[in-house]
Amino acid sequence: MSNNFGGVHMLPAGKSLRTLREKLGLTMRDVELSSARIAEKYRNEEFSVPPSRLSDIETKGILPSIYRLYTLSVIYRRDLRELLSWYGVDMNNMAADLGLVAPPKSHVSSALSGLSSVQVPLRMDPGFDEKRTTNLGRMVEQWGLVPFAYLAQFANSDFTYGYVGNQDYTMHPILPPGSFIQVDEARNKVSEGMWRSEYERPIYFVETRDGHVCCWCSMRKEDLILQPHPLSPVPVRVLRHPQEAEVIGQVVGVAMKLTEWRELESSSSPHSSSHSSSNSSPGSKGQAALH
Repeated sequence: MSNNFGGVHMLPAGKSLRTLREKLGLTMRDVELSSARIAEKYRNEEFSVPPSRLSDIETKGILPSIYRLYTLSVIYRRDLRELLSWYGVDMNNMAADLGLVAPPKSHVSSALSGLSSVQVPLRMDPGFDEKRTTNLGRMVEQWGLVPFAYLAQFANSDFTYGYVGNQDYTMHPILPPGSFIQVDEARNKVSEGMWRSEYERPIYFVETRDGHVCCWCSMRKEDLILQPHPLSPVPVRVLRHPQEAEVIGQVVGVAMKLTEWRELESSSSPHSSSHSSSNSSPGSKGQAALH
């Protein structure tokens, strides 16, 4: 594993840590004394780094514990995420790796909050027309890593990001399992009215005692009615508001895959025919991308 520190090409993580220590003018004894103060503060000897252990880390490829790696990041004035990357754990890979797992229940996701940079399009093809449906990947001329600090101007604390569990068919088929959603917390009041189509009716992200769910909502005095899609096998629920259910906000953005449809369990047979027919209408699914 090679790294780059201060423009100098380096080899394994242990050697990188040694180079960093020597560049700061620290001896192994200095590291030991500093780590002892950190261990004393947290009343945990796991934070201490004796010279013998530091030598093993630097020269023998011994893997430091999470406590000692934190201590070294503090002493060496380096971001812990950078030290983790030296050992092959790149926090910026989380966005891509999230697709490798599929939790069964819907939930609020904060997995990406620790990222230090994000890969974004830096230059678009001059022929890009936002009015036309197109292959966005082909229209990006250049991608690049941009530190999140430079994206702070786009930050909006009113948005929450969630994930629809791979066993959550509440809003199927317009919001299929496995979708990532953007929720506007400012829109946490249930809107009542007549909607021209199901795509105009607001979908809400609701937190209940059993977890999170995306659904249509309506109020009846002190009750919140959680209304699933008609083709969904999930029943209507009526919960006390806000004691048993709280509206976090309205779903305003969705990222979904359209290639991983699965048949519902046999218990959902009353809706199986409708579910199958919905799969044959990719146009309607594409319209569900934004509400």
